[in-house]
Amino acid sequence: MKLRHFLLIGLFFITGLINAQETKKNFIEVTGIAEMEVEPDEIIFNVGIKGDNKNQLADNEKQLFEILKSNGVKNEDIKFKSMYQNIYSKTKIFTKNLQFKVTKKTDMANLFENLNQKWITSINIDEIRNTKIADYRKTVKINALKAAKEKADYLLESMAKKTGNPLEIVEIEDYTSDTVLPMNFRAKTANIQLEAADANVDYSFDNIDNIKLKYSIKTKYEIL
Repeated sequence: MKLRHFLLIGLFFITGLINAQETKKNFIEVTGIAEMEVEPDEIIFNVGIKGDNKNQLADNEKQLFEILKSNGVKNEDIKFKSMYQNIYSKTKIFTKNLQFKVTKKTDMANLFENLNQKWITSINIDEIRNTKIADYRKTVKINALKAAKEKADYLLESMAKKTGNPLEIVEIEDYTSDTVLPMNFRAKTANIQLEAADANVDYSFDNIDNIKLKYSIKTKYEIL
């Protein structure tokens, strides 16, 4: 029994020494950063319409659908957002908000010319998207990890050391934005009549800022 106890104590002692050695490994901690700008290929608009009564509002909504469909917007890309009735107004105006999505195939100049209607109260951008944004995020994160490894390599090389196995990898999301507004839309406010014929207003994708992705990866590498 004593021999068994001694063996167990010896095993625990050796294991403790191994663990202590592992925790005392020399390491270097570095952070890699990568950025990318991605061109949007979808824009989500919010459009407000009005009517003096429910029937007129329904007619205007039907006309809106026809305008959007004639410009290549699919039914599934048009969504109801909210409806409101101003009971305090003498005319009891009814309003409704909808969303619709456009792509780069959309003729934006023609679309907004058709949307220049008195019953349309406002048009705003809700968000911009890129259909492959998930793939771009992965690429940026991988590039950030590569940057961290390169930094560790050249720092340790200056000390005649080498980079060993990674001991820790922590993802840090510095900044990522899927929603940016074009310059001309930033100046617009809700409840104003669109001036689609205004030559100074550019509704094309070329006037939309790129989506900016930035990620940081913090790593610890063993020093050899």
